[in-house]
Amino acid sequence: MNLDYFFSGLDTQAYKYMGCHKLGDGVEFYVWAPHARKVEVFTSREDFRHFYGMEKVDDRGIWHLVIGNCECIYSYRFRITTDRGHVIEKSDPYAFYSERRPSNASVMYDLSQYKFTDNEYMEKRNFSYNNPLNIYEVHVNGFKHEGELTTYRELKEELIPYVKQMGYTHIEMMPIVEHPFDGSWGYQATGFMSATSRYGTPWDLMDFVNECHLNNIGVILDVAYVHFATDAYGLCTFDGRPCYEYDDPKLSRSQWGSYQFNLGSGPVISYLMSAANIFLNEYHFDGLRMDAVSNIIFFDGNKNIGENASGLSFVKRFNYSIKKEHPDVMLIAEDSTDFPKVTVPTEYDGLGFDYKWDLGWMNDTLKYYMMDPEYRQYHHNMLTFSMAYFYSEKFILPLSHDEVVHSKKTIVDKMWGSQEDQFRMCRNLFLYMFTHPGKKLNFLGNDIAMYREFDERRGIDWDILQYPLHDSFNRFFRDLCQIYNAYKAFNSYDYDPASFKWIDADNYKQSVYIYSRYEEDYCFVVVLNMKPIPYTNYRIGVPYSGTYTELINSEKDIYSGCNMCNFKPIRSKKVKSHGLPNSIAIDLAPYAGVVFSVKTKKKAPVLEDPEMVETIKPKTRVSRTAKSATAKSTKEKKTVKETKTKAKTVKTTKTAKTKTARAKSAKAA
Repeated sequence: MNLDYFFSGLDTQAYKYMGCHKLGDGVEFYVWAPHARKVEVFTSREDFRHFYGMEKVDDRGIWHLVIGNCECIYSYRFRITTDRGHVIEKSDPYAFYSERRPSNASVMYDLSQYKFTDNEYMEKRNFSYNNPLNIYEVHVNGFKHEGELTTYRELKEELIPYVKQMGYTHIEMMPIVEHPFDGSWGYQATGFMSATSRYGTPWDLMDFVNECHLNNIGVILDVAYVHFATDAYGLCTFDGRPCYEYDDPKLSRSQWGSYQFNLGSGPVISYLMSAANIFLNEYHFDGLRMDAVSNIIFFDGNKNIGENASGLSFVKRFNYSIKKEHPDVMLIAEDSTDFPKVTVPTEYDGLGFDYKWDLGWMNDTLKYYMMDPEYRQYHHNMLTFSMAYFYSEKFILPLSHDEVVHSKKTIVDKMWGSQEDQFRMCRNLFLYMFTHPGKKLNFLGNDIAMYREFDERRGIDWDILQYPLHDSFNRFFRDLCQIYNAYKAFNSYDYDPASFKWIDADNYKQSVYIYSRYEEDYCFVVVLNMKPIPYTNYRIGVPYSGTYTELINSEKDIYSGCNMCNFKPIRSKKVKSHGLPNSIAIDLAPYAGVVFSVKTKKKAPVLEDPEMVETIKPKTRVSRTAKSATAKSTKEKKTVKETKTKAKTVKTTKTAKTKTARAKSAKAA
């Protein structure tokens, strides 16, 4: 225990000594209460009737107590006498477990007893820059349940097989730290180290993560380190005065009515870094998605107010410290600002995240798909703009829980038109998403085209899969996941500009988009028709000469489409189109999204754009000697060829003369 580290905001291991821990045949307590006049502990062992006085062991406000002959199984609280003489009761900020709401006492718990068996997964895991990253965002109680609440054990039995079957690579769990109000979804917490007791014990959660790893599925934890709940037993005015929140009343309250963490306080920084580390160390989570990063960068997320210097310092220190200890975990920012270098390492003056949600892509894309097709021609750039800035950060494309709540409608219900048109456009949307550069994230219910908005009190409407439209949509989504996982062009080269090229980004009149994706063995051409107009023999330029095969078509009958597809492979012709020397003629159904594949024989596609050729095909330096030898060889080959041709001509002439002479002799005879 290094208290100087703790108070300097450098301690990522404070959870190992702060709070309640087993010590021999008893338990030991440490708590930070700098303004308290007196601190006591009372437990359920004595029905909360006996008070154990704590000793102040550091002038900066650290209090300590050992209770002998006490099993690590009881509930407990702190009773604090403030500097004004008031007596308040508080839960332990460092508690590993808590009583189930509406009770709020902390619970003694020994995390060390669970034994993981996921060594193989832990040794090979990484943050997936060059691997598939297809995230299924889940609210624990929103997946599937028949009783009051889902449990981690039920998730292990039902969620993991579904995720594996669909082809998701990771599960992102919405906040599971202790929180008082179900409707906050865990984003306004009271205990940041306590896995909520709603769904089971800490060991149950560990077992769920362990089982995910045994099935090659990563687990990401959603965390909210901007603010905390206002409930009196929690962190707010912890010892009668502000400890975890800002002193200034103008800064202490957030736009959500909650308290904002004082990100300039050393003990608060140590608390939050330790809260993250406990889930990485003790629960084996594979990544953290930090909520509302814009509110860390700017006060209240408002750029006009100005940068939050302490917030920027905190997030850089947080990411640097976590990455130093866990270089193989991923750190993800949910950030709606245009603040630069969010995914640049802190060593290069960046914020140090591995990924950032592309909320600009999400907003533009959904607005476009909600639009009457007649007016899409006037907003054509809404789908092309994302590639203008895409390589400035390492983006994840999110269609998260935020898009299917609060009367915003679900993804399928946002689509324009009749139900049939909505499904067509929704299939088109997800094909666009899975072929666009960037890692993927989808909230539960997106993959079955659910019409009911998310409700934390209910599970997903799995019964709608009895209807063909929904069942076939789920199959289509699964096929997209499988294609995404199978080909490097879609999952390994997201952040390489050479792997993507627009073929036609300007056809606003027909609202057709065409682009290509590359890898070593294949080239893929993606065509999106955004209008209810079919096209036959629609000619598109292609980067390679060869045979193009339809890999997937959103209008295939197995997906409840009209089945206007390209069933036979199409051989390219040397007919110029879209600035390319080769092209193919395809059939394109209304609202169709189509992917064609061609096996490549060269490392670089045949393109008219010299810059693209230089990008894809690396230059090779050739020495003067090599150039001379090559020229000489070429000249010799040319001479030999000319000699052979001349000899052949002479021989042919002699033969012709001989035949003519014989013919004359025969005629004379």
